[in-house]
Amino acid sequence: MSPVSIASTSSPSSGQTVTLTIDEMGVAFLTLNRTDKHNAFDDHLIAELIKQLALLSTHPEIRALVLQANGKHFSAGADLNWMRSMAAKTPEENQADAEQLSLLMHQLDNFPHPSLCLVQGAAYGGALGLICCCDMAIAHPQASFCLSEVKLGLIPATIGPYVLRAMGNRQARRYMLTAEIINAHTAQNLMLIHQLSDDLTQARQTWLQHILANSPSAVSAAKSLCLNCDNHPIDDNLRHITSETIATLRVSPEGQEGLNAFFEKRRPHWYRHISPASQQQSQSPQQEKITGDEDD
Repeated sequence: MSPVSIASTSSPSSGQTVTLTIDEMGVAFLTLNRTDKHNAFDDHLIAELIKQLALLSTHPEIRALVLQANGKHFSAGADLNWMRSMAAKTPEENQADAEQLSLLMHQLDNFPHPSLCLVQGAAYGGALGLICCCDMAIAHPQASFCLSEVKLGLIPATIGPYVLRAMGNRQARRYMLTAEIINAHTAQNLMLIHQLSDDLTQARQTWLQHILANSPSAVSAAKSLCLNCDNHPIDDNLRHITSETIATLRVSPEGQEGLNAFFEKRRPHWYRHISPASQQQSQSPQQEKITGDEDD
């Protein structure tokens, strides 16, 4: 795949903290690029992610989103210098700042297309929020994770609902209170990560092939179904929503195309084939220990 840019781009040396490209299959690659700070969050990076996600949410050609990071680490969490600067701000300014991170998590969690997160190196603090807001996550076996906020006298507040949903309340009580390092195999057992792979590019391509074989509208509707059913009682309202959804999809253009393609023994028009061996947007999962404790 040869990705084509849909955003103004510049070289990493020019200070671009997030890069965005879309390939010819409609896969968007949103890449953290603040490598000199281990891709730590600050207000500028958060604002850029919010802007790009808003753009991608309405882009007509998008089929999937890959959230990834350049450098040795996915993200060290929040930039501590930025957090220190916020201590001098008013309560109202701190509230507004925190709500931006909350908005970012909400946008990613409700992104209308499938989202896949690739994790190498360290993923600390708020980085776990990004991972848990994606539909799928793949990590290198040497990746490490940590909810480190309490070491700094803080808590993982804005990311908390998404982390709890992923790992469950019982496990969250342990790891939010101890701030212990979580290795990749434990992260998979905790359901923070779906798969471990020494080759993130190969694993990514395999998962994208599954996504691109499916109906775009059905995939988006299935994602909405998961969000609507999460922690919702199975009552008359939910039954009505699910019945109405399937009835609508049955008579939709893609619903008809899918059924016709099945009976005609052909591939539906939305099917796209990608090469699993493609090296585009490849990751370099080199490892480097992070000694500081970052937060969200």
